[in-house]
Amino acid sequence: MIGSIRGKIIFAGDKFLIIDVSGIGYKVSVINEIIAEKQLNEEIFLWTYTAIRENAIDLYGFIERESLSFFEMLLNVSGIGPKSAISIISIAPIETLAKAIATGDISYLNKVSGIGKKTAEKIILELRDKLTEWKDGNIESLKDENDIIEALKTLGYSNNESRDILKKISPEVTGANNRIKEALRLLNMKK
Repeated sequence: MIGSIRGKIIFAGDKFLIIDVSGIGYKVSVINEIIAEKQLNEEIFLWTYTAIRENAIDLYGFIERESLSFFEMLLNVSGIGPKSAISIISIAPIETLAKAIATGDISYLNKVSGIGKKTAEKIILELRDKLTEWKDGNIESLKDENDIIEALKTLGYSNNESRDILKKISPEVTGANNRIKEALRLLNMKK
């Protein structure tokens, strides 16, 4: 098992990086956020999960150890493989996903290609008790986040644009109205 990898990014593809470690290039599947933040020839350290199949050995990489733990927790749900798990992690920050699962909010999980209502319900059923720490005091913030995404979609922004910009809003900005204003400010800066 390869538990971590440190090396230089020599190629960034769609949903993966190739990392040079002492002359050997390792292909590591990552979320798009990591690809967007990193540059070619930049040194990177990733916590990794090694998936061994009959015809392949795949690596999945994460900046934070908590992301790897959440990924492994998703893999414990029957019917969820590494590709589905990384797709789930790609849609929102881990904290938001954990809150969505703990509060039974299926809408976040339904956004992932290949995750239908039954699979989303299964994830919630199997992981809800493991994520009880998110239940208390976080239901309102998850509702606010859903409201912000819906408001941005009404203004013509896509689901992905809305989720991406929410990740960039400082946690110090509180309240749905203030967060919508900040999201719009950030979106206008991108133009």
